[in-house]
Amino acid sequence: MPTIVQRATTTKSVSFEDTSIAFSSQSNGKLLRTYWLFALMNQGWLVNLGTFFIKLAFKLQLPVKKLIKSTIFEQFCGGETIRDCEKTIQKLHNGHVGTILDYSVEGEDSESSFDATVLEILRTIERASESNDIPFSVFKVTGIASTELLEKVQIGDSLTDEEKEAYERVRQRVDTLCRRASERNVRIFIDAEESWIQDTIDTLAYEMMDRYNHQNCIVYNTYQLYRSDSFANLKKSVETARSKGYLLGAKLVRGAYIEKERIRAHEGEYLDPIHHTKQETDRDFNQAVEFCLVNREVVSMCLGTHNEYSCQYCINRMQELRVAPGDAHIWFAQLLGMSDNISYNLAHAGYNVAKYVPYGPVEAVMPYLFRRAAENKSIAGQSSREFLLVKNELQRRKSGRNK
Repeated sequence: MPTIVQRATTTKSVSFEDTSIAFSSQSNGKLLRTYWLFALMNQGWLVNLGTFFIKLAFKLQLPVKKLIKSTIFEQFCGGETIRDCEKTIQKLHNGHVGTILDYSVEGEDSESSFDATVLEILRTIERASESNDIPFSVFKVTGIASTELLEKVQIGDSLTDEEKEAYERVRQRVDTLCRRASERNVRIFIDAEESWIQDTIDTLAYEMMDRYNHQNCIVYNTYQLYRSDSFANLKKSVETARSKGYLLGAKLVRGAYIEKERIRAHEGEYLDPIHHTKQETDRDFNQAVEFCLVNREVVSMCLGTHNEYSCQYCINRMQELRVAPGDAHIWFAQLLGMSDNISYNLAHAGYNVAKYVPYGPVEAVMPYLFRRAAENKSIAGQSSREFLLVKNELQRRKSGRNK
């Protein structure tokens, strides 16, 4: 199975403040552009205004694509095609960081578009199988299935014959991707989505694990630990995997749909599935890390997080449990363009790290980019943290300090 070569056999201390490592691959010009981008994203009102005008510009077919490609698209995306991403793949490889090619086209909802997405994900699997640079592939089930259909399956509504056939095609698409990943020995993430379709996604994921994870951990499900039931679901899924004799792949994240989840719970007058406080989410995330570490004979995990404390917690527990930094069961992942201080410092210390590298036509990935802008605006201190780190590195370079 493709892996990044282990670079350390002994543990090293990891400092997420070391900007000389975090930004070593960025020229002064690129770093300055990053500085100004995060300075702008640090202004919530400006993000809202910019999002509005970009949406309007695309609606009116104004020539804004070039501007977007040279700013926010360049920061958070690898390109419009897999070939476009090759420079980013190589750049990450030079820093001992892997790439996760993430085809981020959204908003398509037809059988032809679902089939086209399957073909594109298959291309990412093929590219991943060619070298150690790409340790994972990834897909969203809503990229290959109707959200409405997934929801009907979850709530147990009677399906028409046409809907039954459509859902069988969904299962076949998921199987096609996981089977090809298994044949090529490439790990594949099934991303988490909204709670009203997540049970359906879980069922598909566990079906694929039972089919393809008996020899190697190929298929990974995603656990959103901001949900109050996710940690219990993780523990239950490990028990099931152990009893059925397959390996469990677990990508741990905090969660991405908090506002949508709470609005829908309020409007539908049902119990909000999200933890009441961030502290509860952090507690469950770190407990999930601990649980996966002590059950790593069954579980392989990836920490999909920009939270420095959780990464440091995992490092500390790995050291206490005498788990090598390059242990194949444990990966860390962050998004391209964010938290380079985590990614590159972890990789420099010998830990397995990969970056999500979204790609696709500019117009089609705009929903993803809007979320990144909103995320940096809404996560407490995130854009400020990114901005401060870049600022510190620029000052370090100007003063000529080694660190």
